[in-house]
Parts: sequence; structure tokens; C-alpha cells
Amino acid sequence: MAHDHHDQLDQHGSHGSHGRHGHDHTDLDWAAMAPMMEEQAELYTPLYERAMAWLAKRQTEPGLIVDVGSGPGVGSCLLAETFPGARIVAVDGSEPLLERARERADRLGFGDRFGTLAGELPGALDDLDYPADLIWASWSLHHLGDQRAGIAAFAERLAPGGTLALLEGSLPTRCLPRDIGIGRPGLQARLDAVHEDWFTEMRAALPGTVDVVEDWPALLASVGLKHTGTRSFLLDLPAPTTDRARHVAVATLTRIREAVGERLDADDLATLDRLLDPDDKASIHHRPDVFFLAARTVHTAVRGV
Repeated sequence: MAHDHHDQLDQHGSHGSHGRHGHDHTDLDWAAMAPMMEEQAELYTPLYERAMAWLAKRQTEPGLIVDVGSGPGVGSCLLAETFPGARIVAVDGSEPLLERARERADRLGFGDRFGTLAGELPGALDDLDYPADLIWASWSLHHLGDQRAGIAAFAERLAPGGTLALLEGSLPTRCLPRDIGIGRPGLQARLDAVHEDWFTEMRAALPGTVDVVEDWPALLASVGLKHTGTRSFLLDLPAPTTDRARHVAVATLTRIREAVGERLDADDLATLDRLLDPDDKASIHHRPDVFFLAARTVHTAVRGV
């Protein structure tokens, strides 16, 4: 989207800023963006609850969980809820987002076992007091120029027998049918193609960027971890969708417009503007065929004892 995420309808993956490595990071006002980030993360809560329940069935109760690229802490608090005996540390490059995460944890009753760590990845993890039993890294890795080195750094912070849960890749999110009755059919697929180019350029601009085949199980194994599983989880909010989903779709398509609008042809840009115009009955604000369909893929790997 308008940030670095490899998805048209996802502003912040695991909802965090992760660092200031991309060419668009330095001018972003994270505090101002936080409410939208939080709303989107809350929309995805059922999906992440299922992913974390899957994790919980596959390992013993962790003592320390680190949420890498936590943002405003929605995922961090879901981890706290899923693993009631664990201490949670939320790590992010934005102190305003971490402040919001602490407030959320306090509000939900997790504050006594919730900490935060501000800093750039992966170096911020050097400040952890103890190795982690579970590291949750949801769309934070692709902010690092050298993704394999990032995985290696995560692995080094795992306790023996600890698990790295890596969410990367996944399918593009959809909120509209192929033919929406205005413009040329297939708009979202063309937005995907433009975004792929944008994402590639973002990756190329990162410091120390290294091209790798994004075979995540192979990358996990290449740093000495044992790949233990891969599973995808679905968020399916059919039409007519919820008000929250509609609001998130409007906000995220607005950011797509800001990020890649100049790359679209005139017809697609005009269609996108109509979709975002609250006074247009064909817009996302009003049309009855808006849905929200997303898939997220989690890869797990364990450090040897």
C-alpha cells in the first residue's frame, strides 16, 4: 500500500512502523496514522486470533514473547491474551506507537506483563534482557534490506527450542468485484501490478538491500532454524460488509491513491477517484457489493536445543 506492505489493502501488516528504512518512512507522522492503523488491526483480529491459536497448539507456554514491529500493539495484546503466562515485549521504531501499545495493554489488563522497546531492527533486539521463547514477526522483515540477515538476527535472539513465527508474502486483499460497473473491469488487479513495481522500488532503496528468492521456509532453514510448519488464515467479510471494513477500505485505497496515483492511467485514476468520493453513489462509501477478503501466511521455525 502507501507504506511498504506487499498488499494493496494493508497499511501496516502487523501494524508497526518497524523502522525508518524505506524511502517514505522519514516523513510519516506515526502518531497521526495510529488510529487508522489500530482500526485496521482490529478488523484483522479474527484472522490473527486463529493464527495465534494455531501457534499455541504447537508449542509449550512461552515465558517471553517478542512482537517485532508491533505498532500500536493490537497484535501484541492478542499474544498476551493467547498466552496468559507470558511476558510480552513490543518492539517498534516509533515511540508514539509504542506509547499507544502500552495504553492498550493497560486498558486490557495486561500492563503488568507488558513492556516495550524502541529502536531500529534488528539492532533493537540487542537490548532484550533474555532470549525469546517466541518471536512474532508480521510483515516487519521486508523493511530490512538484507532479509536473510534479518532472519539470522531474529534467530540469534531465540532461546533454545524457541519459535520464530514469520508472516510474509500472502495474497493481495480484495474488496471489490472484478467488474464494478464503472471504468474498465479488473481495477484491483491493475492496482496490484502497479503496487508490485512500487514495492520492488521500495525494497531496492533500502540500505544494504540484497535480492533473495523469497522462499521463506528455505530462508529459515538457511540460518540454522528447523522449519516446522506453514499455514494460511482467512479473513472473509462478505458483501454487504461491515462499517469498519468499509471504512478501512476507503482509508487504505486513499493511501494507494496518494502513493501510486501518478502511475495509473487516466481512466483508472478517474475510477479510483469516484470510488473514494463520498458524494458518488458508486463509491466505496455507498456501494452494496463491497466485501473484504484477505489471506495471511505464517511460517514457523524452531531453534535447536
